[in-house]
Amino acid sequence: MNIKELAIKHNDYIIERRRFYHTIPELSHEEFKTTESLVKDLEEMGIEVTTFPDFTGLIGLIKGGKAGKTVALRADIDALPVEEKTGLSFASKNPGKMHACGHDAHMSMLLGAAKILVDLKSELEGNVKLIFQGAEEIAYGAKYIMEKGYLDDVDAVFGMHIWGTLDAPLISFESGDRMASCDIFKLKIKGSATHGSSPHLGKDAIVAAASIVMNMQTYASRMNDPLNPIVVTIGTINGGERFNIIADYVEMDGTTRTYSRETRNSLESDLRKIAEDTARALACEAELEYTYLTGPVINEYDKINQIAQNAAIKLYGEESLTKMEKIMGSEDFAYYMEKIPSFFGFLGTVNKEKGIKYTNHHAEFTVDEDVLHRGSALYAQFAMDFLKED
Repeated sequence: MNIKELAIKHNDYIIERRRFYHTIPELSHEEFKTTESLVKDLEEMGIEVTTFPDFTGLIGLIKGGKAGKTVALRADIDALPVEEKTGLSFASKNPGKMHACGHDAHMSMLLGAAKILVDLKSELEGNVKLIFQGAEEIAYGAKYIMEKGYLDDVDAVFGMHIWGTLDAPLISFESGDRMASCDIFKLKIKGSATHGSSPHLGKDAIVAAASIVMNMQTYASRMNDPLNPIVVTIGTINGGERFNIIADYVEMDGTTRTYSRETRNSLESDLRKIAEDTARALACEAELEYTYLTGPVINEYDKINQIAQNAAIKLYGEESLTKMEKIMGSEDFAYYMEKIPSFFGFLGTVNKEKGIKYTNHHAEFTVDEDVLHRGSALYAQFAMDFLKED
């Protein structure tokens, strides 16, 4: 059997595993039952498993019948703090937690790929690492795996995301920018309080905060090249004690997004200067705390891109590939991309005839299970084809 036929052969297993993992969603750093179940799934296939001493998730290793390179296939495993409203017979059994992003589908697709690759083990010209990664939703898991050296022997990494705005069963395997970076910041504005009837006797932290917000938006629209998209968002603002008191303190939380690594590296210093100088002009003080989460997802390796695209065409024809707008959302898969030649793609799951129409992170999000075996085939085909390349 070829890979496409093997994926269909394992279709029932793939769907059953997806439904099982959908029932037991666990948040980042809490994926204990998920990890335990995945270990069992892989060991039943005869796959060598490595777990982590201080982190959830695991890495499976399939040793090919021939010597060669090592390729890694990645699926994330954590869920979201969302109360499920799908009405599915296999809905979440954990209140307030849901696989609303599709990571249950990712796990099942990679398990299906493992089945296929075990079937073809003697033909593998190298080794395959299966990364079942925790804590993607908080941009930690990929960083942990890279920093601990678990992929030091890996020559390429391939990942996919099931996507709730792309029609099933279309595939977006495009080159270039795909997802933005994501960093977060906290701004503390300090003034001095006075009665609201005599504002000249105080230093208004709310007015300073409002000016900083507007100046940050002006930075994005006037100081940045419009052909280089960035987003600066203030998501929370808290300050003041009473309607007739000039506020002496305001605290704001925000995020920045960009596709450019160079722009990302300059945003912290630029925003700090805006905040401090604006506050100073209004006799207040500003303090910026900036936290780097994850960089942009960029398919920048031409050879890897070609292998991924050709894998899709080989399996499902040119007509299976489609174009999809790049996304300002983020993915910690970027940590792999910064060190190892990698590729990240999207698999459509929208099927309005089946009532599958909600986007990722929605309380009614679900997937068209008919595409799952295709995801398994794509994982396996990429691995086989990459290992065959000189």
